[in-house]
Amino acid sequence: MVSKMDYQKVLEDIRKEVEPLLDKGLVADYIPELAKVDITKFGIHLLFLDDSSFSVGDTEEKFSIQSISKVFMLAHCVSHIGKKVYDRINVEPSGDPFNSLVQLEYENGIPRNPFINSGALVVTDLLISHLQDPRQQFLDFIRELVGQNDIYYDKQIARSEKACGYKNAAMVNLMKSYGNIENDVEEVLDLYFDFCSVSMTCSELAKAFRVFANHGKGVIDEKKYISESQFKRITAIMQTCGFYDEAGEFAFRVGLPGKSGVGGGIAAILPSQYSIVVWSPGLNKKGNSLAGLKALELFTTITGTSIF
Repeated sequence: MVSKMDYQKVLEDIRKEVEPLLDKGLVADYIPELAKVDITKFGIHLLFLDDSSFSVGDTEEKFSIQSISKVFMLAHCVSHIGKKVYDRINVEPSGDPFNSLVQLEYENGIPRNPFINSGALVVTDLLISHLQDPRQQFLDFIRELVGQNDIYYDKQIARSEKACGYKNAAMVNLMKSYGNIENDVEEVLDLYFDFCSVSMTCSELAKAFRVFANHGKGVIDEKKYISESQFKRITAIMQTCGFYDEAGEFAFRVGLPGKSGVGGGIAAILPSQYSIVVWSPGLNKKGNSLAGLKALELFTTITGTSIF
């Protein structure tokens, strides 16, 4: 399949087409450190299961993956405690902003899905309850998925998020009042902000997500990180809940399971074929990368690849 199309030219053409969009979005300035990011940055990295890869732009520059880390959090959690995770988190699209409190109160402290903030906070709480050193073990998990050790938390970004993380604090306390948070709220918040602060490049993220494209199995080390059943469920949640309250639009326009982050990254997969990551910090009103969404729409349209 790879040899039948000039993927490098496809990516270069896409970059030219989305260039006018690069300064049209807004960076996530409610996190002070993210407000400093150059909005004109753009990178896209395509990685196939056979190890062939294609890149355009700023694909080797680290950026804050933010909510993309929620996929790793969920995979790490289910690999340790299995489907019990879903006793405390639902798997429905929220239809509301990722940091909404209204729905959470209405549904008695049970988050709609693991990819909104409240759901990821419950996953964080579960990891604290079941792991000896969740902070280090999570980082080790991502490093293993990527196959390299130079993946770190960005403490400056984590501090910046904590300084203005009032809604996240409100969510944890609300869920604690309903009995859906077991550990100390400050401990949960601190760890959650660290999880979101992980910095990676497009190429590193593509390596990590290729494990999901390979049904939870490492391509290089052939290790089974999650079971086939867990892969199926995580991929389904990516498809229906991976893009805040714009998941339907992403499925309609792009047609790949994936996850976005307010750092401007989008990671997506075509199971059994490839992973693809795009980074463009300018966001649309829903919190998804404006140029990134367009780039992926163009990619699946030009290449004729999607899950549909």
